[in-house]
Amino acid sequence: MAAVSMAAVKELRERLGAGMLDSKNALVEAEGDIEKAIEILRLKGLKGVAKRGDREASEGLVAVKQTEGAATMIELVCETDFVAKNEKFIALADRILDAVAAAGAADAEAALAAPAEGKTVGGVITDESAILGERIVLRKVTRVEAPSTSVYLHQTSKDLPPQIGVVVGYEGDDADAALSIARHISFADPLYVSREDVPAEDVAKERDIVTEISKNEGKPEAALPKIIEGRLTAFFKQVALNEQVHALDADKREVQKVAEAAGIKVTGFARSKVGA
Repeated sequence: MAAVSMAAVKELRERLGAGMLDSKNALVEAEGDIEKAIEILRLKGLKGVAKRGDREASEGLVAVKQTEGAATMIELVCETDFVAKNEKFIALADRILDAVAAAGAADAEAALAAPAEGKTVGGVITDESAILGERIVLRKVTRVEAPSTSVYLHQTSKDLPPQIGVVVGYEGDDADAALSIARHISFADPLYVSREDVPAEDVAKERDIVTEISKNEGKPEAALPKIIEGRLTAFFKQVALNEQVHALDADKREVQKVAEAAGIKVTGFARSKVGA
């Protein structure tokens, strides 16, 4: 059995982010050859990828890259917070984001097929999953196209990379106002920009629900239309950004009024939260 130096183990760990025991065993098997040890670790890891397929990946990060006229956001997840804050995992996210943004991919399926490092993004993820020893999944990819974009990334823990990300696409010049709206979206979690964007079938379903509730409460027939419209307005305030009260506005104005006062118009947005 070849002797393995701690310096070689340290170098292998730093290059791959693998565990100490795994690194040492691979070096022993490779008789001290670091490049051969890397291949051994990759092969052993690849054999375990299929076994990890049903394991939950609920940790990870959100990352965004802004380009001319667009911003691309990815949510890359893993199994443990230990890996989520690992430099190798964070660097992997940056590599994937660069490839996805360059390809102009707007969803995870297109992103996984995007070219990267002589293979595909999906292939890169498989290889790195083998090395890091955890299931890694590109869970979500969104792309917002607009004249200008604003990005807000939020750390839910100071020890972890950002786990909530928001991209706001807008017209106008007030970047500070756009950022404040992105921060609002990060925790208000609207689904659409305006009530006009809400699918008609969703509105009809909500109308049926509030109508039934109002009737069951014994409300006077003549008052029902006004009551129903009031409850629909409350529904739109939940799902439509423009109608929400801006959480950071001292005057408690609706987001649309804040945007108009700043001379900007929100044209689209995306929000990602790890594990949500």
